[in-house]
Amino acid sequence: MTVDKINELKKTAYKVREHIIKMSADGGCFIGASLSCTDILVYLYNCFLNVNKNNSKDPQRDFFFLSKGHDVPALYGTLVETGLLDKARLNNHLKTNDFIYWHPNTNIPGVEFHSGSLGHLLSVAMGTAYDCKLKEQENKVVVLLGDGELNEGSIWEALLVAPSLKLDNLIAIIDRNKFQANTKTENLIKLEPLSEKFESFRWNVGKTDGHSFIDMERVFSKISGNSGKPTIIIADTIRGKGLPSIEEKADRWFVNFTYEEIEDLLIELRTKEKTILKSETLMVR
Repeated sequence: MTVDKINELKKTAYKVREHIIKMSADGGCFIGASLSCTDILVYLYNCFLNVNKNNSKDPQRDFFFLSKGHDVPALYGTLVETGLLDKARLNNHLKTNDFIYWHPNTNIPGVEFHSGSLGHLLSVAMGTAYDCKLKEQENKVVVLLGDGELNEGSIWEALLVAPSLKLDNLIAIIDRNKFQANTKTENLIKLEPLSEKFESFRWNVGKTDGHSFIDMERVFSKISGNSGKPTIIIADTIRGKGLPSIEEKADRWFVNFTYEEIEDLLIELRTKEKTILKSETLMVR
């Protein structure tokens, strides 16, 4: 991955985070986990998935399912930046004249399936992957899960079935920000050791820094479509990434900010971005 490509992805992720912050007023949104999965979505839509505004209805396209549906602000923002969704529609967030609200709706271009109630879309993605296999198509089917969502029993049923069907076109990603609603996952129901659990269910398992485009490229480039096994990627992330004032704060799960607070957060985001770019420039020199 070239330096120019990395910078392009970082700029896109910054814009997506701006969209998320702006959606956290007038009714609010689930900002913390939306920010944690932003870089993952930006990477997928710009480097991994074969889906864009020109082929979004093509049966040969790749499929993406957002199982952790409350993080749809990150998806909305990514769809805008990839040309699948009109930016002006974000102004309709939570208004009655559109379908832009707290969870994905298939009336939004680029949304493949409704979600919101957790634990369902791994099975939906599995069914889609199986259908593609039966049709002898080469689509990749990707589903993003929250780590707290792993407490749903239906997730583990799907994890058990997918390897038996040899769905090597199915890729699950865990947004491992280590928070679940307003508490830490390990304080509620312990999930670790996740890698060993997934391996025991006969999945290919990878691990990546969910905020590093270089590391995601390293891991995703190794995924094979002819391994005979589905793949699961554990992406280590930080809840609230990009806004130090709310990063890893349990009470910044769902927020409804005032416009004054949003302006402050946008300034914080820009300041953080400039600090990162300055630091990286000095490292290059």
